[in-house]
Amino acid sequence: MNLAAWLIPVLVAAVILAALRRGVNVLEAFVEGAGHGLVLVYQLAPYIIAVYLAIGLVQESGLLQWLAHALDPVLTRAGLPAALLPLLIVRPLSGSASLAVITEILRTYGPDSLVGVMASIMQGSSDTTFYVLTVYTGAARVRETGRALPLALLGDLVGFAAAIYLARHWHF
Repeated sequence: MNLAAWLIPVLVAAVILAALRRGVNVLEAFVEGAGHGLVLVYQLAPYIIAVYLAIGLVQESGLLQWLAHALDPVLTRAGLPAALLPLLIVRPLSGSASLAVITEILRTYGPDSLVGVMASIMQGSSDTTFYVLTVYTGAARVRETGRALPLALLGDLVGFAAAIYLARHWHF
């Protein structure tokens, strides 16, 4: 018997039983929550569409590849393969776009190459910063993000630097 297959159903049943014990009308609470969820989706849709449109335009324009080629000498001296620049730029913006970039990197260089290991660590040590901030600030109706964006991008840079360091010192 696979315990993992039963985890979600058991958790859902436990929540329903706890709600019933407290006298909560489970169906009404579920419908009310689903309604709030739909309103939230409606409110967030413009932000999400804007982020994906911007990502698509940058990807399809060839700007990332041109930038990587132009910055190759500087990046190489810094110990960063130019092939990773598109991932560095796209990862904070979109998970699906970064997945496409890393797939191409792994296909071109191989998963066991230095570039492949760096890309894999970068993918796992960072998040879709703009998407996360867009969703959370949009849901909370926050208009002034203050230091959240610079600090989140700093976190991404730390993850990228750690990926380069770890791959260089422990992979090869």
